[in-house]
Amino acid sequence: MTHALEVQMRHRPALDPGFLPAVLWNRAYHARVRATGGSVELGIALVRQDGTTFTHKTRILPPTAAHSELNRKYVERLVKLLLWQKGGCTILIKGCDPVARMLAAAYTEKGLRSFDRDLVGRRMFGQFIEVKAVRGKLPPAHETSQPLGRHLDGCRIGFDLGGSDRKCAAVVDGKVVFSDEVVWNPYFEKDPFYHFQGINDTLRRAAAHLPRIDGIGGSAAGVYVNNEPRVGSLYRGIAEPDFDRHIRGIFHALRSWWGGVPFDVVNDGEVTALAGSMSMKANAVLGYSMGTSVAAGYVTRDGNITSWLNELAFVPIDYRDDAPADEWSGDIGCGVQYFSQQAVNRLLPAAGIEVPAEMPIAERLVQVQKLMAQGDPRARKIYETIGTCYGYAIAHYADFYDIENMLVLGRVTSGEGGEVILAGARQVLKDEFPALADKIRLRTPDEKDKRHGQAIAAASLPVASGARATGDRKALHKGRRSLRERR
Repeated sequence: MTHALEVQMRHRPALDPGFLPAVLWNRAYHARVRATGGSVELGIALVRQDGTTFTHKTRILPPTAAHSELNRKYVERLVKLLLWQKGGCTILIKGCDPVARMLAAAYTEKGLRSFDRDLVGRRMFGQFIEVKAVRGKLPPAHETSQPLGRHLDGCRIGFDLGGSDRKCAAVVDGKVVFSDEVVWNPYFEKDPFYHFQGINDTLRRAAAHLPRIDGIGGSAAGVYVNNEPRVGSLYRGIAEPDFDRHIRGIFHALRSWWGGVPFDVVNDGEVTALAGSMSMKANAVLGYSMGTSVAAGYVTRDGNITSWLNELAFVPIDYRDDAPADEWSGDIGCGVQYFSQQAVNRLLPAAGIEVPAEMPIAERLVQVQKLMAQGDPRARKIYETIGTCYGYAIAHYADFYDIENMLVLGRVTSGEGGEVILAGARQVLKDEFPALADKIRLRTPDEKDKRHGQAIAAASLPVASGARATGDRKALHKGRRSLRERR
């Protein structure tokens, strides 16, 4: 059980004192491993169908009954992190067959990680997750990285699709001439055309401020391959047959509608990281957006993006046994419950702030922001709590990412509350992890970029070509006809 390890922490979140930082629990576990004879080296490999392979090595306590619970917790949480950070559909385990059997049971149809088995395995990579014990050598790591965006020539549209709003920016030679934000509620919408109409409305708003369109770039929550969404929280309400028929090709249809101009869409986390890299003129960036959910992306030291998932909303950062559960995956202690609008909503009762039961979560955040602006100490406690948890989470992420720069943005960080969050995180790093405090530059963009930074960076994604859209009926007729055929 977790109480079998002594975990000491210098800061406790004001409204969530039971919080047990993953980074401190892991360090206590590693200390136990070093102090215990007979520890075992464990090798882990995540493999995709295309041969992409990620490897990780660690050590665990001797696989005896006395250590089984600690080993189970450590390895299961570690693999969960690696799965949502890197992605794969086959998990290979070398060094401990009991651990392989434990994981295999977790990733069955009715196992503890059945959600991950289906969403990461089947939906993202084409097969249910399978766990195998390996007696010989693990396959070598095989990863790829590539440049992303940074093209700002010409007239461009950038857009960002969140769970509570759609943002857009019209950009001319790198300068923003218009930006806009529209509230929408896509999560449980059953009609695929709702998404098409909403996105197209956003594009029209930006296009009205441009003489022509040389390229359109977008970011959105979810996993995207070749401009096709494979899975995403935005589309939870769409039945799978409708998703496959209409949503997977939605951005191809939009490109046709807009005359075939260069059109690129990627995960919003990657654009967050790109925005950070561009604004800071630096690499080794972990971009982190606190919005309806959590979006993250990573830019390497070489300025490239990787083929990693970076879906940190699902990565556990709280190891207590009764941590709050994610309403989508059902798992406990995951980042979305600590660094999003859902986190603010979860902390309202502890802060003593009452809101109408029918008030949407996005409006509850607005209410907290208003209270914060008025100097309400209850609202400040919410942001202080998020900041403390975030400081420990950053240290946890730093065990798996090479980070020198962090850009933190998203609706939750708007206003004075964002500064409170960063101040709390910096204090935790300074007191608990001084080496990281010296290494990692933690910052947030200015207020305008907080709300529209991702849409602006998204505009830089496509490489402009001769294909241009002017918005007139003749130029877009072919695209409209294509859409009718798809429907």
